[in-house]
Amino acid sequence: MAQPLVKKDDDRDDEADYSPFMGIEKGAVLQEARVFNDPQLDARRCSQVITKLLYLLNQGETFTKVEATEVFFSVTKLFQSRDLGLRRMVYLIIKELSPSADEVIIVTSSLMKDMNSKTDMYRANAIRVLCRITDGTLLTQIERYLKQAIVDKNPVVASAALVSGIHLLQTNPEIVKRWSNEVQEAVQSRAALVQFHALALLHQIRQNDRLAVSKLVTSLTRGSVRSPLAQCLLIRYTSQVIRESGNTTQSGDRPFYDFLESCLRHKSEMVIFEAAKAITDLNGVTSRELTPAITVLQLFLSSSKPVLRFAAVRTLNKVAMTHPMAVTNCNIDMESLISDQNRSIATLAITTLLKTGNESSVDRLMKQITNFMSDIADEFKIVVVEAIRSLCLKFPLKYRSLMNFLSNILREEGGFDYKKAIVDSIVILIRDIPDAKESGLLHLCEFIEDCEFTYLSTQILHFLGIEGPKTVDPSKYIRYIYNRVHLENATVRASAVSTLAKFGASVDGLKPRIFVLLRRCLFDSDDEVRDRATLYLNTLGGDIEIDNDVSDFLFGSLDIPLVNLETSLKKYEPSDKAFDINLVPREVKSQPLAEKKAPGKKPTGLGAPPSGPPSTVDSYERQLLSIPEFANFGKLFKSSAPVELTEAETEYAVNVVKHIFDTHVVFQYTCTNTIPEQLLEDVIVIVDASEAEEFSQVISKPLRSLPYDSPGQTFVAFEKPEGLPTTGKFSNILKFIVKEVDPTSGEAEDDGVEDEYQLEDLEVVAADYILKVGVSNFRNAWESMDPDSERVDEYGLGQRGEGLSEAVNTVINILGMQPCEGTEAVPPNSRSHTCLLSGVFIGGVKVLVRLSFGIDSTKDVAMKLAVRSDDVNVSDAIHEIVASG
Repeated sequence: MAQPLVKKDDDRDDEADYSPFMGIEKGAVLQEARVFNDPQLDARRCSQVITKLLYLLNQGETFTKVEATEVFFSVTKLFQSRDLGLRRMVYLIIKELSPSADEVIIVTSSLMKDMNSKTDMYRANAIRVLCRITDGTLLTQIERYLKQAIVDKNPVVASAALVSGIHLLQTNPEIVKRWSNEVQEAVQSRAALVQFHALALLHQIRQNDRLAVSKLVTSLTRGSVRSPLAQCLLIRYTSQVIRESGNTTQSGDRPFYDFLESCLRHKSEMVIFEAAKAITDLNGVTSRELTPAITVLQLFLSSSKPVLRFAAVRTLNKVAMTHPMAVTNCNIDMESLISDQNRSIATLAITTLLKTGNESSVDRLMKQITNFMSDIADEFKIVVVEAIRSLCLKFPLKYRSLMNFLSNILREEGGFDYKKAIVDSIVILIRDIPDAKESGLLHLCEFIEDCEFTYLSTQILHFLGIEGPKTVDPSKYIRYIYNRVHLENATVRASAVSTLAKFGASVDGLKPRIFVLLRRCLFDSDDEVRDRATLYLNTLGGDIEIDNDVSDFLFGSLDIPLVNLETSLKKYEPSDKAFDINLVPREVKSQPLAEKKAPGKKPTGLGAPPSGPPSTVDSYERQLLSIPEFANFGKLFKSSAPVELTEAETEYAVNVVKHIFDTHVVFQYTCTNTIPEQLLEDVIVIVDASEAEEFSQVISKPLRSLPYDSPGQTFVAFEKPEGLPTTGKFSNILKFIVKEVDPTSGEAEDDGVEDEYQLEDLEVVAADYILKVGVSNFRNAWESMDPDSERVDEYGLGQRGEGLSEAVNTVINILGMQPCEGTEAVPPNSRSHTCLLSGVFIGGVKVLVRLSFGIDSTKDVAMKLAVRSDDVNVSDAIHEIVASG
């Protein structure tokens, strides 16, 4: 019996590794390209060589100018072949090579000939290539042909011309805008793709004219669009018009809403989904408007097509964040999706149910999720954990079942990010739900008995040291902590020693037992562990008397960024004067953008040690003190981020940094001349402070010369009332003398012309007088402040379309303070939220703020503001800032 032939495709293992382009080298391919010059062209062979060239170009291989030119001229000889497949490859390679202006003329005549050919395939591709490689001059010559192509009977040719117009609009908008009549005619085409491309081009032509876009949408929503793709585009443009208009009709209806609702009854599924998504994305959408969209999405949940199920459940998941009650009717359908074969659909279904479920359904959901968790990847598990955390905060009475669920999955296999998400959730629940503290701490203690991640072990031990001593029976945690001294690596052992010492410092009854355990640690093999044990033994009750400040430093909350403390310790030079921790800067400096984007700088998770960016404030202070006029202004309190006073790509680029001193404000204007043919001299910014009456100008320091592309600084200083958060608005005009520069010699003319350039206005706001300074433990810092300095008041913030997150961000921006403990993030669908802020007010006064927000069904937000500070006047000032903001 003859054996069957075995094809390469039948062996799947080999197929995965096999590639027709394996081992291709540029030099060898360029040698093969000589086949283009053969008198008898082999179309198949030439197509293969062009395919290899295209592969190299798309893989990022660069050709030298000589190599690209040789390939281009060889390819042009292939126009003599009549093979359709080869001609298509020729079009592709010409587009990819992007020939220079002097080379384009070689193929222009061939392409123009093809553009007027009787072969539609030639015409369509020639149009695409010509529009890709030609400049504006040649474009005017072929404009007549392009207009004819737009209304061509062949849809392939018409689409090619329209798509080329979309690309040309970026480089030659004036020419393309003259095609409006032809494009308008193409919108009425019966061909689906032609209508789609025509509508896209027509919208781009009119996109900067809101009235024209509104008229376009109004005319097309009457039913002249037949293509489903074009209908989807029209829905998006309609949504844009609705967002920009923002008003309703006299009857209270939203303009064009009827059109969106009618699209829900379209025969195409993509149109139905696009309309439903557009309705759910409307600003301030009401339950009445949502109902028809939710109904069709509910039908999609039971579709046999996975893509429709996924699209529907993802949209409903988003709606559930703002309108959970509107989605509850879909809960039965979504429960059936928990067992869906597509794990993405199942995960979205579960997280949506967790957002929309009521208190009575929590236990049933937990049972379903337990079986589901083992089948999904860690990234999906993290999403579920975060949803469970939000559900527990929503229904605090259900903390037992939810906490037990978290503890059970914490003992299962999983990666670092997954385990960290669970630990973070348990920590948040312990902090926000007092009844959950005891059980939550025990769950964490059991986890560190078998935790493979050093970072998580140290974090949990640190948390135990803060919360454990405050429980009813702190002694039950000692066993778990001391086990770490025997069973873990040196890092965890050192952390365990510190945690034991915190229990001894906080609970007097445990101090003798802690002493015994710490003495055993004196014989540890690691220096750090031994040193910590020695330090804590002496601090807690040794023969040496320890100052209270030292004890507070070791066991209290550290409100100094560790990066700043490390930098100050490195700069400290041993002398008779002791290191003063009060001189360590409290400002939390952000990482420069350039460093964030540097290759090889990706963080390895939250466990990665933070890097200390260079201090821009220190460099500003050195620069200002080096200028004699500013030397007597005292110590620099704060420097703002640069504020742009000009738009991008203008003749002159100007930004300003606000430097805040106790009695002065200095504006540092950085100017850049972007015109090569000009030299600017005597550059100065004229500042009008008529809207800043409490400021008086004292110094103006001009810039003598500003060459091309060489930034320079000019300064203006104002005097202000001492120690007060004085605000004001300043208008700015850049004045200078322009001198023309000879491009050949680079020399500037002797005579110049005075000129001026209007800049954007600049404001000094209250946030400029507050430093962003974080605290590691807000509760301890709050309780350590004098309660008599506390000032509390309530404010109405009005309606907020985006909910509590918009209100929280607005108040944070007004105050310019540092959010603490991640409280700037508002959980989805929250009706209340607490945000904690800290900072230092001008004059070195420490300030802590506790913001409590609430929102009702009409999106009205109320806020309770509590402030504590080292100076009661500063507490009053914070309230004044919020009241006036």
